[in-house]
Amino acid sequence: MLSQNRAYSLFMRSLILIGTTAMIAFSTTEANADQPQVILTTSVGTMIATLDEERAPHTVANFLELVEAEFYDGLIFHRVIAGFVIQTGGYDVHMERREGPRNIPNESFNGLMNRKGTLSMARLADPDSANSQFFINLEANTHLDALPGKPGYAVFGHLVTGTDVAEIIEFAETGIRQGMAGVPLEPILILTARRRREESRPGTSTSQRLLRDL
Repeated sequence: MLSQNRAYSLFMRSLILIGTTAMIAFSTTEANADQPQVILTTSVGTMIATLDEERAPHTVANFLELVEAEFYDGLIFHRVIAGFVIQTGGYDVHMERREGPRNIPNESFNGLMNRKGTLSMARLADPDSANSQFFINLEANTHLDALPGKPGYAVFGHLVTGTDVAEIIEFAETGIRQGMAGVPLEPILILTARRRREESRPGTSTSQRLLRDL
């Protein structure tokens, strides 16, 4: 049996650990409270992402405009590559293309890296061709990061919940549809993409101001 002193010591350590964990969770919540969050409800589960409005202002402004317009509702994850990315934002369940109203400037020199769980904009060879499609990094894809004089793929947020959902999508069985590889054979849809309203702040947001300048 434990001595009274030993039992008391273990009890106090437990309290300290619980308190420290709570403080970390509180600090994380406080930090995230200053940034917008989006809830991605998919056909296989829900993911919540915090967006970095400070370091990717144009990208976040464009993304939130599309979310507010319910643009992403009904779109599928059309490019799934295990150990790399899951991509969405461009095709519906019938593989019909959907695009946003504008392309946005490349913001890959913002110091954010393509780490596991981050959201990043998909694009063509033109660095400023990102529109509506985005992907979630399944691993640290450092080769997608910007280099001096060479734009990369712009990170604009990260998952705070739902990494397990991303893994479900990652390991979905895929095939070729309309010449595109990596398309899940059983469509995985974004049912809804909505901004978390408790994250909204009064007044004109940075995103709203920037959209007027795009």
